[in-house]
Amino acid sequence: MLRPEFFMQINSAIKSTVDLLRPHSDSAELDAQVLLAHILDKSRPWIIAHPETPLTALEADSLRDALSKLTMGTPLPYSLGHWEFFARDFIVTPDVLIPRPETELLVERALAWLKESPQRRLAADVGTGSGCIAISLAASLTDLQVLATDISPAALEVAKRNALQHNVADQINFLECDLLPPSSTFDLRPSTLNPSSFTFHLSSLNLLCANLPYIPTKTMRGLPIYGREPTLALDGGHDGLALIRRLLSLAPQWLAPRALILLETESSLGPQTVALAREYFPQAEINLHKDLAGHERLVEIQT
Repeated sequence: MLRPEFFMQINSAIKSTVDLLRPHSDSAELDAQVLLAHILDKSRPWIIAHPETPLTALEADSLRDALSKLTMGTPLPYSLGHWEFFARDFIVTPDVLIPRPETELLVERALAWLKESPQRRLAADVGTGSGCIAISLAASLTDLQVLATDISPAALEVAKRNALQHNVADQINFLECDLLPPSSTFDLRPSTLNPSSFTFHLSSLNLLCANLPYIPTKTMRGLPIYGREPTLALDGGHDGLALIRRLLSLAPQWLAPRALILLETESSLGPQTVALAREYFPQAEINLHKDLAGHERLVEIQT
């Protein structure tokens, strides 16, 4: 696969790694740096600052093994077992969607709103996956209490591990359910992860966040990530809005007055998502925000 001389120094290892990953990744340069940092147990800035550092034979072997998996289609975060989001490191497994930088916009908007409203401290993260949204919010605001839901028990186990890792398990209640719990049967009891006594009930949520599956089914099947990340976390139904539509229909009964809803959406579905939000919240102030790449990504609903 790779000639031994390519691994004598970090710079040559990165170059060869980029060449191999480019057909499989849109961020081959970044992936190569992250991979080398992981193998050498160094930070990415350290890797960049020490290009002439030699690799040991063991490190070279580890790189070859990792590249073998990556070129066969295993996403880099799953190969590493962790990934960065909002300047924190999260455990990731094939049971959860890989956290992506564009979702950080949702966290930024949520934190800005919460900091302006210190009396509002009950939030929900629907479809929590790895828990990156709920945990980033809780770690930034120590008085915030979060209900994190997911239909996948395997995903919830990953999220719970991340909550423990980031020392916010006492701020988050994890619940296995389809979007939001049925109001007639909802009874949130203290858990071993969170023995605190705070409760969520109808008309109590100040903030509702969701990065739900939003890729139209036909579109999803033609994407490189299809079959590489969990379909349950990607498939948004025939128009990409099936789960968002259901969540918006359930949300009104859960929200306190003057609540905020933040929904990540597919970049081509921004106007459709806004129109859908207006159907359920005709009196709300609704805005569509672009991510750093200029894509219409986040729908903000101020009720």
